Amino acid sequence: MFSTEARDALYDIIRMRRDVRAEFSGDRLPEDVLMRVLRAAHHAPSVGNTQPWDFVVVQDEQRLSQFAEHVASCRQAFADSLPEDRKSTFDPIKVEGIVESGTGIVVTYDPERGGKHILGRHTIDESGLFSAVLAIQNLWLAATAEGLGVGWVSFYEEDFLADFIGVDTPVRPIAWLCVGPVTRLQEVPDLERFGWRRGRPLEEAVHRDRFESRDRARQEA
Repeated sequence: MFSTEARDALYDIIRMRRDVRAEFSGDRLPEDVLMRVLRAAHHAPSVGNTQPWDFVVVQDEQRLSQFAEHVASCRQAFADSLPEDRKSTFDPIKVEGIVESGTGIVVTYDPERGGKHILGRHTIDESGLFSAVLAIQNLWLAATAEGLGVGWVSFYEEDFLADFIGVDTPVRPIAWLCVGPVTRLQEVPDLERFGWRRGRPLEEAVHRDRFESRDRARQEA
């Protein structure tokens, strides 16, 4: 169905995707590009075809600054909780690009969308939340294909963000994504570059027929 070039381009996009923090150029995200990225997110698969997500786009400079201040305080609280050796590793790592990106996209999850009898959620209720996360992945890959960067901000209090965008229970915000043009994408992910944590090789994640603890296998060997 697809050419070799199209297949290889998809794999390149997946490989090039990065969690962007410091590389936002500050240029304005064009509205047509924003809508293409959101449309890609909206095309994600969802349990029972419920599409339990919504996207709140925040571009007002004052509101971006307000949320950035909240995130900075949460980041500092985390830094203060670390032992000294980990704190020194964490200090230079930039964890947000809220103001610099110029656009925040808050992805929300509504567990009640679709009613009480949702095909596919009878035994695994979390499949609704998983669906919203698939929308995030679609958005991220589409943004990479558009030459944009995406940074997933996780240093915030959920109640604060819910109030900030005006949603009430049971709807909950599950991600703030910084989205915008970038000067470049890093070849090596930030957490590896700064020595926080290295990625695992694929061989450690693949199992055949049954899950096998790699630690136990190494001990037995």
